[in-house]
Amino acid sequence: MEAAPLLDRKPSELQIIGDDGDYLPIRGLKPWWRVFCIETAKLWRIGGPIAFQILCQYGTNSVAIMFVGHIGDIELSAFSIAMSVVCTFSFGLMLGMGSALETLCGQAFGAGQVHMLGIYMQRSTVILFATCFVLLPLYLFATPILKLLGQEDDIAKPAGVYTLLVLPQLFSLAISFPTQKFLQAQSKVAVLAWIAFLALASQVFLCWLFIYVFGWGTDGAVIAFDLTSWITALAQFGYVVGWCKDGWKGFSWSAFNDIWAFVRLSLASAVMLCLEIWYMMSIIVLAGNLDNAVTAVGSLSICMNIDGWQTMLFIGINAAISVRVSNELGFGRPRATKYAVYVTVFQSLLIGIVCMIVVLATRNYLGIIFTSSETMLRAVSHLSILLGVTMLLNSVQPVISGVAIGGGWQALVAYINLGCYYIFGIPLGYVLGYVAKFGVMGLWGGMIAGVALQTLLLLLVLYKTNWIKEVEQSTERMRKWGGQEVGDKLPLKNEM
Repeated sequence: MEAAPLLDRKPSELQIIGDDGDYLPIRGLKPWWRVFCIETAKLWRIGGPIAFQILCQYGTNSVAIMFVGHIGDIELSAFSIAMSVVCTFSFGLMLGMGSALETLCGQAFGAGQVHMLGIYMQRSTVILFATCFVLLPLYLFATPILKLLGQEDDIAKPAGVYTLLVLPQLFSLAISFPTQKFLQAQSKVAVLAWIAFLALASQVFLCWLFIYVFGWGTDGAVIAFDLTSWITALAQFGYVVGWCKDGWKGFSWSAFNDIWAFVRLSLASAVMLCLEIWYMMSIIVLAGNLDNAVTAVGSLSICMNIDGWQTMLFIGINAAISVRVSNELGFGRPRATKYAVYVTVFQSLLIGIVCMIVVLATRNYLGIIFTSSETMLRAVSHLSILLGVTMLLNSVQPVISGVAIGGGWQALVAYINLGCYYIFGIPLGYVLGYVAKFGVMGLWGGMIAGVALQTLLLLLVLYKTNWIKEVEQSTERMRKWGGQEVGDKLPLKNEM
């Protein structure tokens, strides 16, 4: 079986890589530095284009919020509720359901079963379309749901209208996510970056056209977002069908085989990621019950949007380390998997420190591109310390989630997220925000404590992981899902 392209060895690597393609036991600073350089190159060869793609996709959301923020404070708060609460809720569920494909496609590609990728992609698309219909009531009854959660009428009513208008974007995700995971598993990420860049450019043009030329106001921003989302989804699908002949063999009824088992893995992935994505979203919902809700929700939304830019970068790294882990496990290389994880966590922590410093240094200017309201700008500056700490903590957590997806640990991480976020973080934030009267600072501070606890536990899980056992489980998973026997690639149980 041929090695995956990212695993081809260069002469400089021969002294630290064995005949099986896995690293030899590393001792000494020089070999470690060489491993660090090799793994950095492999990570960013995948992660760079993916991060750029996801940043561009997130930019389509942020562009809409920037345009709306200059229309008015109430419009900004209502639009932010629609995009940051309702759309983020569905985005988290759809992304989580689609992430099962990341585990299976990555390990199948590493194991040489490229023919299964197209079938997995179709199976995931069927499941995600069904999920869209399950989510319909959330969009149809957004206004009463938001009122039930304590939002003011001035915010809940227009937010409900914007939510209905953004419904077409939901169905685009059923095509967009599976095609993304299909291409990422094969490291075909440059095309995703180009499509995302063109989509971002389209969003800027369409927002300008619909808001300022046609005079459609906030509705125009939502319609532009819908169109851009469908342009992205159809472009990705067109590339898969037209240019990916190895993994795409046409539509197949095999996509419906073992679909319930696939659903179970998808649900485990969804629970894991949703508990992460919905956690920060819940701050905005809780803030809607505070005094001066318009300013509280608006300033938090701006901070969450800024944090979202860094989060999107780390989702790119998340996807890259997921591909690296799943490919290496599929190839039966436990030491390469472990070293890739350690190098990625270290680099991500450095990026988080830099982001925190930048936020604290520019705290008085953070909100300018989103609003011209002096009250809102002061509120954003006041929250900048918590934003910086959040960015630092969020630099490690998405990477470990990517490792979990690549290794198939979704259920374990879901339990950790549930305990740290919803049993510890949210109740603590509620007590600090409402009982101790710290307001938004208390809400956010309590939830930061939940993220800190989760990060510590996930680092402990990484430290305790037996990577040889993970390779064995990966091989068994491919025997079950691949439709053919996978050769025995397990390494000798020598010292890790």
